[in-house]
Amino acid sequence: MDGLVLSHPEQLDRLRRACPEAVDVSVFAGDPCFDRMLAARPYRDRFRRALGVRRGQRLVVLNSTWNPEGFFGNGGDQDLLPGLLPRLTAELPADDYRLAAVLHPNIWYGHGPGQVRAWLDRALRSGLTLIDPAHAWRQALLAADAVVGDFGAVSYYASALGLPVLMAAGGQDRLDPETPLAAFVRNAPLLDPYGPLRPQVERLITEHRSAADPGEFVTSAPGASAALLRQHFYALMDLPEPAGPALLEPLPLPPYDPPRRTVPLRVLTRVTGTGIVVERATEHPYDADGDVHLAVHEETRDPGCLELADVIVRDESANDPRLGGPDVWTAEALARHEHCTVATYVSGPDTCTVRSREHGLLQLSAHPGADADPAAFASALYAWLADGGSIPREGTITLQVHVAGGTHPVVVLRRGDPSEGP
Repeated sequence: MDGLVLSHPEQLDRLRRACPEAVDVSVFAGDPCFDRMLAARPYRDRFRRALGVRRGQRLVVLNSTWNPEGFFGNGGDQDLLPGLLPRLTAELPADDYRLAAVLHPNIWYGHGPGQVRAWLDRALRSGLTLIDPAHAWRQALLAADAVVGDFGAVSYYASALGLPVLMAAGGQDRLDPETPLAAFVRNAPLLDPYGPLRPQVERLITEHRSAADPGEFVTSAPGASAALLRQHFYALMDLPEPAGPALLEPLPLPPYDPPRRTVPLRVLTRVTGTGIVVERATEHPYDADGDVHLAVHEETRDPGCLELADVIVRDESANDPRLGGPDVWTAEALARHEHCTVATYVSGPDTCTVRSREHGLLQLSAHPGADADPAAFASALYAWLADGGSIPREGTITLQVHVAGGTHPVVVLRRGDPSEGP
């Protein structure tokens, strides 16, 4: 062995006890993985927007290492993560929370992408995003508000970034009890998989207090790994170092990947004047306060739900030739589904076209200060109309949609329908 790279002096003490003959070839060279995350921290908002995280939303990243005792485990029927995900998507309101999962590359390799996606199918249809485990997991951590994971490195990196981490699988028997990772696992709050999940996530976030130096034991040379590693490599080759600075590849901006929810959503609403509180979820507590209607994506797995839907949703480009555009699609949707009252075509991140049986064709546009899913705006409009609201023949009306702890002004404009002629 020509060299053994260590990231922190505490590792040298353990190395000396476990393998003293390796001490002489050890070298401190920091942690390039962590350094890349530190350098990309200023771009947190970009990473959040890439995942479609809206203002006021909390991004919860779930992660599992490759181990039978990990969060994902061995892929069997008793695995914790696949069983918890449908409950998480039911208990965490869609507009308040965004869910993403980072699974160790060996989980994908060991079980196959098709099997992994089959196990997580309902959660994926509920808006879960699976993060590329090789190229995008660091960006997901930088974007996260909280992490639910196990004893793998991703959870430890999350803690080192100052994030609150809820431990779903401890795996203490798998860890050297003297390591900082083992100490982190012992001290992290534990998930109760049988208790209500939403209070646990909210308590994790609100009660979290980061250490003064959360990444203390990840690296003793933050930001310096590229220079230290290059120095070591060129010394091994007995060559002079290049004159320029040693640099790490920056973390790339991931592709835009907003949530896509095709499971039916039960929408809880409360109307006061032009203010509408909206909470969308696959389920609501039995004692929830408010009126409930059913919003269903046209590509739902269960077409029977479309016959019960109060609001039917589609999200595509306004110029999509397959659907004929928002005006044509909304007319077809209402003609095809007699129970439906409102058909909604979402054509952008802040706008949608709505056709109401009673009020005709409408355009909903978010005010510059708004930032929520236009499908939630359409449900707010449905609830407001059902409560007796009316759209003026001329001019606009502004609704105040309350989701994710914020208020989002939405302008409603009555449009002429080209299909009706002059």
